[in-house]
Amino acid sequence: MIAAYAPIILIIAIATLLASAFFFGHRFLGGKAKFSEERMQPFESGSESSGARHTKLSVKFYLTAILFVVFDIEVVFLYPWAVRFRDLGWNGLFTMVGFLVVLVVGLIYVWKKGALEWES
Repeated sequence: MIAAYAPIILIIAIATLLASAFFFGHRFLGGKAKFSEERMQPFESGSESSGARHTKLSVKFYLTAILFVVFDIEVVFLYPWAVRFRDLGWNGLFTMVGFLVVLVVGLIYVWKKGALEWES
């Protein structure tokens, strides 16, 4: 019975060992950082930062990010379905069509509400 779980236990052990080695290697082998006024300045791609540091982003930015995550996650459900498409038969096809219809209705709703318009 334990032989069936041996590969998983081995992967977890290797991952834990590597994470620990990286963490403690940095602690013991890395140098101490010296904080200076110049080093603590905001940095944007090698150029001086412009604008206020504490400027709040528009709600549109967050809404777009959330919508991206929601509609991007559907791909996570499409890949396993596509792999098992023949085994699932008609029931699997109708279930996925229903799932995609719900997503399309949601996309149309978001589009009509203007959530995809960046400039307004």
